Amino acid sequence: MMGIKAPIQENPTGFISDYLKESARVKTSLSAQAGRIHEIAKVITDVYKNGGRLYACGNGGSACDAMHFVEELVARYLRERPGLAAHHFADPGILTCWCNDYDFSSVYERQVQAFMTEKDVLVVFTTSGNSENILKALAAAKQKGAKTISLLGKGGGKAKGLATQELIIDSNVTSQIQEAHIAVVHLLCEYIETSLFS
Repeated sequence: MMGIKAPIQENPTGFISDYLKESARVKTSLSAQAGRIHEIAKVITDVYKNGGRLYACGNGGSACDAMHFVEELVARYLRERPGLAAHHFADPGILTCWCNDYDFSSVYERQVQAFMTEKDVLVVFTTSGNSENILKALAAAKQKGAKTISLLGKGGGKAKGLATQELIIDSNVTSQIQEAHIAVVHLLCEYIETSLFS
């Protein structure tokens, strides 16, 4: 990983240039994982073909990435088409109710248990791979017999190897991992729409 080297105070244009070059490098490195991304896309399209639903979750910016993925599926990405059944686990009522009465570490696990079936797929977003609520959600989905997909960074963390399919972004920088995750989300949306509605 190259990293961002130019100090912003001393060389602001150098900092900006370094940041954008590293961001481009991270996203370009995904081409080496094209086969893995294809396998992830196939898992999701097969779930839809078999009448299942997609569920997604994350924390902070990764929660927003999960919501972004869901809205592209329910509404549309590029094509005029029927909506696809997708849900995120960031409903504020459920989150605050469960976390207030119980704890944050099991808030996604609870929703997996409440909503998911063996026909469904869970997509988790975590830049570190170490969020306890994500690890518990993956375990709960596995118990349900559902497919699981992890979009990770920083070497994968504790989540590495736990999902049916995983993609580990080649970066230790949270923001650039999230940028790459969104690039993958848009790529998956294009693949899903093309596969299901062409």
